[in-house]
Amino acid sequence: MPDISERGLQMPASPIRKLAPLSDAAKARGVKVYHLNIGQPDLHTPESALEAIRSVDRKILEYSPSDGYKWYRDNLVKYYATFDIELTPEQIIVTAGGSEAVLYAFMACLNPGDEIIVPEPAYANYMAFAVSAGAVIRTIPSTIDTGFALPHVDEFEKLINPRTKGILICNPNNPTGYVYTPDEMQQISHLVKKYNLYLFSDEVYREFIYSDTPYVSACHLKEIEENVVLIDSVSKRYSECGIRIGALITKNKKLHDTVMKFCQARLSPPLIGQIAANASLDAGEAYLKDSFDEYKSRRDFLIERLNNIPGVYSPMPMGAFYTVARLPVDDADAFCAWCLSDFRYEDQTVFMAPASGFYVTPGLGKNEVRIAYVLNKNDLAKALTVLEKALEAYQYTW
Repeated sequence: MPDISERGLQMPASPIRKLAPLSDAAKARGVKVYHLNIGQPDLHTPESALEAIRSVDRKILEYSPSDGYKWYRDNLVKYYATFDIELTPEQIIVTAGGSEAVLYAFMACLNPGDEIIVPEPAYANYMAFAVSAGAVIRTIPSTIDTGFALPHVDEFEKLINPRTKGILICNPNNPTGYVYTPDEMQQISHLVKKYNLYLFSDEVYREFIYSDTPYVSACHLKEIEENVVLIDSVSKRYSECGIRIGALITKNKKLHDTVMKFCQARLSPPLIGQIAANASLDAGEAYLKDSFDEYKSRRDFLIERLNNIPGVYSPMPMGAFYTVARLPVDDADAFCAWCLSDFRYEDQTVFMAPASGFYVTPGLGKNEVRIAYVLNKNDLAKALTVLEKALEAYQYTW
């Protein structure tokens, strides 16, 4: 049999999905599985989007422009303006989800062997996209004991070398829920300017900031406007993961034109997805406020319950809808697998994402899990009861 590519061998398995076969097997045995492993919102998609899909009346489902329909990009300009992000339609490229935006940003900005600096833990697929582009991730560890605050700027500078081409942040952060402070954003801005780096900023969760910390977009930072690549998606704010609509935003014309070559090669972003995403902009502030209030309520409930379980600790996440929790186990990967394969409480179990998959540094996150609070509080309560019972039972298996 021919060999698999080196790139394919280096591609990491998803820590979010790799235990899915065990979950499927548990369900086949009649076990109720509470999914805390994946950021799939359970809130309803805006009715305006659903109605737009139901009302599609076209004889042909045609290719859209490679950068997306201008009517959608025009409306996105108005949306971003509400966050004091001033853009033109020509600075927005519609992508097949935020994932494609990250991948194309890496492919357009990085040569094989180039390095980007990423605070860890980080969204696991960033590593996969870097492998796809032949780039190297260099990480700066943050810790649960400091609430995953950004390490001091000096730690970043220690890693900068002639192959360093960029810094990647996620703000608010997946998987930790951390929100970068204005001071931390200015520190990053200083480094980007000093060393002429790209700043890749994933801001998918901007609607979900629960603290008084102001939202500072990378697009708000002065004197590095052409260094910034903003990554966005409608998946989370409108509960539209399946329509695969995101955006890559840059004020760098040369970079824009380079990204467009990749976009032309894949022809077009999803037609029906753009129709739904555009209609979602009509959902209004009421929809987003209801979503915000619901997630904040779930966050408060989850963190209190987690920290009341003996041996469990989670800092208070200030944004998104995730937290990283430390468990009283020696190997969270083994524990999460065991919960699905060997444990049940009243014919229920829980599916969590082992946090080790969100770290690059070997050994970090071994006793941590990422929990997505995308279940209603009634189901969250049941899931946390199951977790507590599982931890009680698991100590006897060591």
